[in-house]
Amino acid sequence: MRAPTIETVTGSRRALQDAALAALVLRQHGVASREQLRRLGYRRGHVAEHVAAGRWRLVCHDLVVAHTGPLDDDATLWLAVLGAPGDVAVGSWTGLARHGLVGWERPGLHVVVPRGAKPFRPPGVVVHESRRFAPEDVVRRDGLPVFRVERCAVDAAAWQASARTAVGLLAATVQQGLTTPDRLAEQLDHVGRVRFRTLMQRSLADIAGGADALSEIDLARLCRDAHLPAPLQQERRRDARGRWRYLDAVWHLPDGRRLVVEVDGVGHMEAARWYADLMRDAELLPDERTVRLRIPAAALRAEPERVRAVLEHYLRPSPAPAGTPARTFVSTGARYGLRSY
Repeated sequence: MRAPTIETVTGSRRALQDAALAALVLRQHGVASREQLRRLGYRRGHVAEHVAAGRWRLVCHDLVVAHTGPLDDDATLWLAVLGAPGDVAVGSWTGLARHGLVGWERPGLHVVVPRGAKPFRPPGVVVHESRRFAPEDVVRRDGLPVFRVERCAVDAAAWQASARTAVGLLAATVQQGLTTPDRLAEQLDHVGRVRFRTLMQRSLADIAGGADALSEIDLARLCRDAHLPAPLQQERRRDARGRWRYLDAVWHLPDGRRLVVEVDGVGHMEAARWYADLMRDAELLPDERTVRLRIPAAALRAEPERVRAVLEHYLRPSPAPAGTPARTFVSTGARYGLRSY
């Protein structure tokens, strides 16, 4: 007795082909290449039959969509990926979105190919050519080849029109927990000379020091340029309800007081955010030994000297009378008061 074949168990070879095709187009959001179809047993005649019947449509010579409806972003990315003759990866802003970054969307769907490649360019796809296309930087996200988050972030930052926006993007990838400053710095070293490289390196050092938001980086830089003590950033403190809260910047002053500075961006002006911020301040229960200041983030850029003067009032001790021992700040780390509240 002959052993049962897979065809006798499933019913027919065509049923097998149809099941494999269904799995393929489901995974690739309706898109398939002629080569993929050929490997499943669908010859040119089969494709032509489906196209003539209005079930499928040819997008270009080598790519087929197994329906006639509109294409979503996933399907369009599959067209771009399958239409590339060699290496290809979803990258920059689109890649960051695939890794989970929110709030940094840009028009178009961005893919990266090696310099000189001639890929198919579906409408809505922006193709970037790279001299440093590194296959080891590619991971899979929902089946699509996507550059690692560090490569996406460095590329997108270098392609920004504004240096400030480039730094903000790197800060956002760290703030949202997608990577670390060390991994971004390693990637920056790996890619070599890119736009804003020096600024990005310096800013990553600030981010590593605890400045997650761009406004906090501006504050740290202002203190460094003014030769003021560096703040502790994102320091934890329990509020009246026992929850951990994170403070933007904290200094422990020589007289035993604490200076706490919160930097408010435009988002803090929204009614709900304003309400939440006020309640958060109330629940932190500041005492007579704590000085709290709220500074608009825009002032760090528009009026840095004014902000500097406010900070100097607290951070630069007034000259001591003759014969009085000088009181100075203790140094960074433990010397700046790395102690819990």
